[in-house]
Amino acid sequence: MRTDVRTTIAAVRNLGILAHVDAGKTTVTERILYLTGETHRRGEVHDGTTVTDCHPQERERGITIFAAAVSCVWDGHRINLIDTPGHVDFADEVERSLRVLDGAVAVFDAVAGVEPQSESVWRQADRHGVPRIAFVNKLDRAGADLDAAVASIRERLHPAPLAVQLPIGREAGFTGVVDLLTLRALTWDDGPDGDGFREGPVPDGLRAEAERRRGLLDEAVAGLHPAALEEYVEHAALSTATLAAALRDLTRSGEAVVVLCGSAYRNRGIEPLLDAVTAYLPSPLDVPAVRGAADTGEVERAADPDGPLTALVFKVNVTASGRLTYLRLYAGTLRKGDTVLDAGGGRTERIARILRVQADQHIETETAVAGDIVAVVGVKAARTGATLCAPGAPLVLEPAAVAVPVVTVAVEARRTVDADRLAVALARLAEEDPSLVVRTDPDTGQRVLSGQGELHLEVAVEKIRRGHGLEVAVGRPQVAHRETVERGVTGHVHRHVKQDGGAGQFAQVVLDVAPLDGPAGEEEGGFAFASTVTGGRVPKEYVQAVEAGCRDALAEGPLGGHPVTGLRVVLTDGATHPKDSSELAFRTAGRLALREALRACRMVLLEPVAEVTVTVPQEAVGGVLGDLAARRGRVQGSAPRGGTAVVTAVVTAVVPLAELFGYATALRSRTQGRGTFTTRPAGYAPAPAAAAR
Repeated sequence: MRTDVRTTIAAVRNLGILAHVDAGKTTVTERILYLTGETHRRGEVHDGTTVTDCHPQERERGITIFAAAVSCVWDGHRINLIDTPGHVDFADEVERSLRVLDGAVAVFDAVAGVEPQSESVWRQADRHGVPRIAFVNKLDRAGADLDAAVASIRERLHPAPLAVQLPIGREAGFTGVVDLLTLRALTWDDGPDGDGFREGPVPDGLRAEAERRRGLLDEAVAGLHPAALEEYVEHAALSTATLAAALRDLTRSGEAVVVLCGSAYRNRGIEPLLDAVTAYLPSPLDVPAVRGAADTGEVERAADPDGPLTALVFKVNVTASGRLTYLRLYAGTLRKGDTVLDAGGGRTERIARILRVQADQHIETETAVAGDIVAVVGVKAARTGATLCAPGAPLVLEPAAVAVPVVTVAVEARRTVDADRLAVALARLAEEDPSLVVRTDPDTGQRVLSGQGELHLEVAVEKIRRGHGLEVAVGRPQVAHRETVERGVTGHVHRHVKQDGGAGQFAQVVLDVAPLDGPAGEEEGGFAFASTVTGGRVPKEYVQAVEAGCRDALAEGPLGGHPVTGLRVVLTDGATHPKDSSELAFRTAGRLALREALRACRMVLLEPVAEVTVTVPQEAVGGVLGDLAARRGRVQGSAPRGGTAVVTAVVTAVVPLAELFGYATALRSRTQGRGTFTTRPAGYAPAPAAAAR
């Protein structure tokens, strides 16, 4: 690799901003763009003037709905940043973004600490192995407490959060931070803009506390990093250089999380955050080489611009003016006019234009190299998750997992003449967002749209209305039920015989069916298959066919045709025919045998449930608890939250998702508009018998 190009890639940081809704992700992003000179005025979420919340629905609702990519430069480093949604209904946008990121900044509210969706996005980042640093935001709020926020990170997310700053002032008096590495004070002007950034000595009243916390930081890092431990044992302290190097290593390995603090709204703490991003988070050269499937087996491709082109499509935006395809380049160089291969689809595509993205604004460029995140024009068929590569070196990368829909609505055009236009609009929606599923109900003939929640579907329908000028009628939301085994059967025998001239089909299987215990039994698609057949009564290839047939049978259960989950199937015996047995015969036998066995089992209907966190004034708690009980909710706890002008309480409960439709309106009415709530998926639970009808 050329030295100059390697240096350029080493100065790239691909990171996402992750957090619970309303923790301040978009404001942090906005301040980053302002301080790096990409914008010349600070946009505000409440004014609808931010760069990344560029969609009309985002500005109207005041939340991030669609992941937006921006780019900026800080201290010689190019930062490609994706502002991700914080609402649970749009967690799939976060999943697709994390698939292509090298690092992340997790933003936490200094009053609330770790909130439900904070935990969810943190676990998503864990699954992708994305290193993180934490930014505790809103330290200027009443009740803000850095130590409490760090404690909640330790208890709920990570065993080793390492705070590297000490706040100067509390709540409205928050004016800056002490950098514990350099033991210098960083302060901002005492105005709403906070533009005057200054560095100076630590205030006398904080010096002893700063030195104490630096000692604790040295000790904690030495306990985690071998090289730092050697220096700590010898000198009972760490040098600034050793501490910074150890923090970088611990962050990139995921063994620790550096914690910074500030107030993005008041423009305080963003410069140190940017310095931490460039110092601690990895470049494309620092992360492991990407792996993919090729004809010769698994292949690794490092971030080498001279290597074969390898890029992953992580977002598609289809508009009336064209189709934008967002790529993360892992290897090779992409040039305007290049022909690339969609490895999964087997089609070639021509790159007409390459664009550097600034939310809804684009800057055309001639080339993109390994490590870049760009959008391209000209790709006509590649879907989200597709791999674009050099035609002579095909490779398929693993796409991001797609969430299974849990809420469904029927969608119809109000005018018959618009039916075809509606079909096109729905297809475009599903192309942009793989977590939206469109199908036609076989019984009613209606078009059905399924997604992650009520808000997810509401936003999708509104896009149809605005983007295509269609008037649509929407049915009441319905949840996606599942079926599971409560009591199984043993020794169920099924003989499949088919003879219609020529080669016939023969297969005999004996199955045991039982509930699947443990966490896997609660997951979507929870299924385990085993074989105890001995003596070669069922050959190995036929055992695999039986398993495939059983998986086919899981699509429709006996209670209401819902998917079946949470069961264990054991093939205990079987028989073959010397001529008529085949993999097809045993697959068919497995499917039919499991269907019959499920009808003999005691089955239970499951419905999706959500963990609900409700924040309400203390005087409204009784009414809220009664309302949750009426919605079949199981209250798990209620605790007061101090530090605000109005004493509030936080109520947590597990509630069936079907009972939460319209809950926002009901809560506002019950609490005079002062109550708020958030949800996150909590799996499935038995539904009442009436739901089976």
